[in-house]
Amino acid sequence: MSTESQGGDAPAEPQLIIAFQGHYGAYSDMACRAVFPELTTMPCASFEDVFAAVREGKAGRAMIPIENSVAGRVADIHHLLPDSGLHIVGEHFQRVNHKLLAPKGAKTGTLRRVLSHEQALSQCRNYLRQHGLDPEVYADTAGAAQFVAEQGDPTQAAIASRLAGEIYGLETLADDIEDAEHNTTRFVIMQREPFDPPSENGPVITSFVFQVRNVPAALYKAMGGFATNGVNMTKLESYMLGGDFNATQFYADVEGHPDHTPVRLALEELSFFSRRVKILGVYPADPARYS
Repeated sequence: MSTESQGGDAPAEPQLIIAFQGHYGAYSDMACRAVFPELTTMPCASFEDVFAAVREGKAGRAMIPIENSVAGRVADIHHLLPDSGLHIVGEHFQRVNHKLLAPKGAKTGTLRRVLSHEQALSQCRNYLRQHGLDPEVYADTAGAAQFVAEQGDPTQAAIASRLAGEIYGLETLADDIEDAEHNTTRFVIMQREPFDPPSENGPVITSFVFQVRNVPAALYKAMGGFATNGVNMTKLESYMLGGDFNATQFYADVEGHPDHTPVRLALEELSFFSRRVKILGVYPADPARYS
């Protein structure tokens, strides 16, 4: 099973390691353990460090959050994915259940402030307001749990995962305090080599980025092939490149394999009206996508 790479245990082989951004106990760590319980999880300080760990052979896979059902897309990740040197080979939808974690002996009535990532604090706004708790932004949820455990102050708590509470020896004062019951994060699993799933073995997602030509109606024409060929586009987002208001890149997910005639024809039409098209990955759809 997944274990922290600490103590006197011999380090695992790189192919038995999966890297994530954050501290042990982060929701990314939970996602790693949920999908690959047999692997050892490796925390990294930044997304760039996660990608580097896989590129350099220190880890075999990476677990990367790209969007949340409440907070939207993860900041900067769409800029990093195309140049990561890795390929998307899978996806995972992780339910986010926020816990109120405090040092042993603390009670709800003793608390004054709560530390966590700004998105977690925002997602638990109603609970914090109802209980008169002051939110304080911390770099990440699991890091906040570690800090609270180290301080041992009964007036402060953290909002983090069940796993973080177990790892850092904190007590759960309240369960599932998030405002939205649907709070879910979508992760993509990445590795150095692409994975080409059989085109007939169940639903497949193709992810790619593209830049349209600087001509009138270019985006409309580029998207036309997906409509005329009956290809379902489940995601389309735009973002600026290098701070240039005239340089826009689009990230898209479509249902189907590039070997499927409709997807192949749609991508050919997209290429005709685009300056650049890059496939980020072709991978099986997580069944949770349709539940």
